[in-house]
Amino acid sequence: MTKMTAGITKAETGIEGISWNILGQIYVPKQLSENSFSWHATFPVGTFVPPHIHPHQDEFLYILEGRFDFVLSGEEAYAEPGDLVRLPMGQPHGIFNRTRGEVKCLFWVAPSRRLFDLFWALHNLGPQANPAEVVAVSAKHEVDFLPPPDA
Repeated sequence: MTKMTAGITKAETGIEGISWNILGQIYVPKQLSENSFSWHATFPVGTFVPPHIHPHQDEFLYILEGRFDFVLSGEEAYAEPGDLVRLPMGQPHGIFNRTRGEVKCLFWVAPSRRLFDLFWALHNLGPQANPAEVVAVSAKHEVDFLPPPDA
């Protein structure tokens, strides 16, 4: 991985024209270096990231459009445009679009670790992907999904 370079990533583009479809969500990488990784995300209605932990990364979301509901260390919360969400490494969190419109935000993590590679591994698995496969691939890339709550 390289060091970050000065420059501007234009609004409608990402790194090398990359755009990932991650389980129905669109992620466009904006910056990648050893120390940090950022991407623009669009979450259609009803999409979510189940509760999980980044054991070696701090994660942040800056909400651009719409409203996200969160589970942060077991507590319910929400964020709207202009809000910054801080997700410290090792603390469980889930991200949900429970609204009637899409949500757009800027994510970033520090350090980058293996998340860029995880997104390539999950790209185009589709909304009907096998959850066990997603969990296993994610664990290999340092993202640990929590088991579902007891029913």
